Amino acid sequence: MNPLYVDKLAQKLAQRKAENSFRTLSVCEAETDFCSNDYLGLAQNEALFDAVENKVRSLKINNKLGATGSRLISGNHDYFLQLETFLAKIHQSTDALLFNSGYSANLAVLSTLPQKGDTIIYDELSHACIKDGARLSFADRFTFKHNDIEDLERKISKATGNIYVAIESVYSMDGDFAPLTAIAQLCHQHGACLVVDEAHSTGVWGVSGNGLVCNLGLETLVPIRIHTYGKAMGCHGACVISGPVIKQYLINFARSFIYTTAMPLHNLVAIALAYQFLQENPDLQSCITHKIALFKALTKSIADKKVDSSSAIQAIIIPGNSAVKAIANKIKSQGFDVRPILSPTVKAGAERLRICLHTYNTDQEIHNLANLLVTSLA
Repeated sequence: MNPLYVDKLAQKLAQRKAENSFRTLSVCEAETDFCSNDYLGLAQNEALFDAVENKVRSLKINNKLGATGSRLISGNHDYFLQLETFLAKIHQSTDALLFNSGYSANLAVLSTLPQKGDTIIYDELSHACIKDGARLSFADRFTFKHNDIEDLERKISKATGNIYVAIESVYSMDGDFAPLTAIAQLCHQHGACLVVDEAHSTGVWGVSGNGLVCNLGLETLVPIRIHTYGKAMGCHGACVISGPVIKQYLINFARSFIYTTAMPLHNLVAIALAYQFLQENPDLQSCITHKIALFKALTKSIADKKVDSSSAIQAIIIPGNSAVKAIANKIKSQGFDVRPILSPTVKAGAERLRICLHTYNTDQEIHNLANLLVTSLA
């Protein structure tokens, strides 16, 4: 007989199965990709791949495959420092600090900087890492209604201590934009520190892919930005863009920075060369803009079922786990890799197909997918 703790876990898993929300791992097959975050195709770009491999071989820093320790022990080297200087310049700031993932970067910022007596206010549709970081902090925490400036101002007016407002520039499930200018001005007016997660805008917008904050000229109004590299940049890792005091504070107090092995050289080179590749291929941004406009035009007839989005993330709302799974399976049977997003990942009733568009999706593939969606949902 299983120990009692295993029985309890098994019961929770059984409940997930009964709710048709049980998660399993699957391997992506040869279907046309409309699910990955590789918006610009950099993860599969052979020229970029070869350039990274050649650069790593030419550097041979310490002749080590892995970093061998945290950056505070044995994992730091000059290439880290050079890359952080480069990233700060790209993102029009003074300082950058690299992290192993966007999750760990957001966790570090929100669990470390706000102190007891301070207040964190975050958009209700923020990513789990923002919520988890706030939960680990000793500060008070509140949500505000999605993209609702008036509700945010009400929450700010009731906040105590130093106020941190956390949002995403592009939201990962709906694909819509935050009203960045209005929120930045509001935070500046009230002396609140605005933290913007640029995970889904990095690479896609701004000069050399430096994100929506830079694209809108808001750098001086946003003290902290998180840029991640596992999406449009096609590699892995993240950085926190900030000023020198915040960078040094994170180095000294952020547990997800201090107590983790540093990224290997290969990761760092991939980040650097991904930015360089975007500098040399600015047409990638105009290409993805075209793909987004095409999909939106072809799905106008089901606009009532779509979240209004001008990003590469296009969400089709199909309430109910069973219903959205059925549509996803129908589409998959036609060779398109589209994944359903189930509750509890999203709220019950907001289940959806999360369609991601890419530069490598042909116009014909987008036509075919749109036609299938329209005929299935009309």
